[in-house]
Amino acid sequence: MMSDDLRELIFAIALENASKYGGKPNKGSVIGKLVYLRPDVKSKIKDLMPIIDSAIKEVENIPLDKQINLLSKYKNLVTVKKEESEELPPLPGAEVGKVVTRFAPNPDFVLHLGSVRPLLFSYLYAKKYQGKFILRFEDTDPRLKKPRPEFYNLILEDLEWLGIKPDEVYYQSDRLDLYYDVARRLLENGLAYVCTCKKDEFTKLLLAKSPCPHREDTPENNLERFDMMLNGEFEEGEAVLRIKTDLTHPNPSVRDWAALRIIDTEKYPHPRTGSKYRVWPLYNFSCAIDDHFMGVTHVIRGSEHKINEEKQKYIYKHMGWIPPIAIHHGRVAIPGGVLSKSKIIRGIEEGTYSGIDDPRLATLVALRRRGYQPEAIKKVMLRGGLKASLTTIDWSLLAAENRAIIDDIANRYFGVREPKILKFNYPSTDKINVTIRFHPEHPERGVRKLYIPFDKGYKVLLDAEDFEKMQEGITFRLIALGNFQLVTKSADEAYAEYLNNDVSWAKERKIRFIHWLPLTEIIKSRLIYPGRDYEGYIEGNIISEKVGNLVQLERIGFFKIENLSKEYAQMIFTHE
Repeated sequence: MMSDDLRELIFAIALENASKYGGKPNKGSVIGKLVYLRPDVKSKIKDLMPIIDSAIKEVENIPLDKQINLLSKYKNLVTVKKEESEELPPLPGAEVGKVVTRFAPNPDFVLHLGSVRPLLFSYLYAKKYQGKFILRFEDTDPRLKKPRPEFYNLILEDLEWLGIKPDEVYYQSDRLDLYYDVARRLLENGLAYVCTCKKDEFTKLLLAKSPCPHREDTPENNLERFDMMLNGEFEEGEAVLRIKTDLTHPNPSVRDWAALRIIDTEKYPHPRTGSKYRVWPLYNFSCAIDDHFMGVTHVIRGSEHKINEEKQKYIYKHMGWIPPIAIHHGRVAIPGGVLSKSKIIRGIEEGTYSGIDDPRLATLVALRRRGYQPEAIKKVMLRGGLKASLTTIDWSLLAAENRAIIDDIANRYFGVREPKILKFNYPSTDKINVTIRFHPEHPERGVRKLYIPFDKGYKVLLDAEDFEKMQEGITFRLIALGNFQLVTKSADEAYAEYLNNDVSWAKERKIRFIHWLPLTEIIKSRLIYPGRDYEGYIEGNIISEKVGNLVQLERIGFFKIENLSKEYAQMIFTHE
């Protein structure tokens, strides 16, 4: 039996989501925030779907302006409470001073929100136990997952931005001789072999659980063939070194898996080593070896790596090493966010995205560009923990944490998008002077001044979104100016009559508060949103800010300044 409180919470979440995004709730976002606020219902989501669908449908039938007004009744239900701290649960088998963790990205792309979880927890656990945190670049595929110099640097910048400083940094491309040494030891002990079967022939044998004809060759013959691989006597694809495993293993990919292969580095040079090496390790071989020699005690990684852990156990067994303790977590999903590297790259190539910092993406470089704070990302990740199941991170939750940080930092300004003109009368025939604080809670920051000249009547610019919602006869308040009633309205211009300047009168009647801009001392602006740009104007007082600062355009949202002069401002949308 579902409680009335839970029904009310689901309705409130749908209402909040709809009021922010044009009146229509996003089901994935609603579910994400519900699970975030009430983790205990995660296992019951299927049973709750009829209630969720019903709430979404009910909210969709409420006009947007009424959604916004109604939300005030439910605000406390959907507000994310700021917690003082998030404690890390104990790490299995951990000893103070002896924990070594690592984060091992492939520098063929930048980091994104899905990367942060293993990175953050690996770092925090190393610090919790006064141990060591290692950054290891896994750059051993110069052909299919070709490392790029700029991505090495961007990953380092991402870590610095997150406040993560590795104790040691390694590049696997520097460690080829170590991998060769381990390969020789395995060959000498008959625990690996060099296979020259054609790929389709080996696949047939593998599926039939039958041995490759080279599997039982003598160590001497295998070592000789390995030298031939290194010396260039085999071409790319003609020979691989395989690890002996269980040919009856239920997962065919585990059976005698490939550990080293040939890559034509004359054709596909490595960005750091050029064509010096032509035999390169595959992931499971180099990973197991490095974890051992780097003294890694705990590996935190996604559950999709469980089969890789199974493969790597054979290296540890063959070499007589003790494997690290593995903690697997579920995947991270972001409704409306793209985490797939291949999709992002294809989107950039096709022109769908402007680059790796396109505001629609969940890359760290894009989040950094938009003004998200690393502490907000850490908070959300810590709340999600290291659960083995799928974790959904809704944009609204990340925005809530970020807003709690930047609200105190960001000065306030007026700005309008796609401006429309409002004319009005006023009990004055001189210019109107308006004084407003830069921040309502920080009088020490001073005030900003706006003035409206009298030129056969008063005129201001309104945001197109506010303008479109106005109807003849409605009353509204122009912030800091007064209360008005709309008399006439055309496509691009409207006229209003002044009523009074009583704020309490406006609040009692719950009329709409509207921001505005004078037609003087304003700066032309471009506001970059995920998926579209707006042209408009911002009050000239913003010139006191610096590029990189975060500001709030009142009633529109938070923005990060990317370009600023007396003639032009470019800002990127952070969130509402």
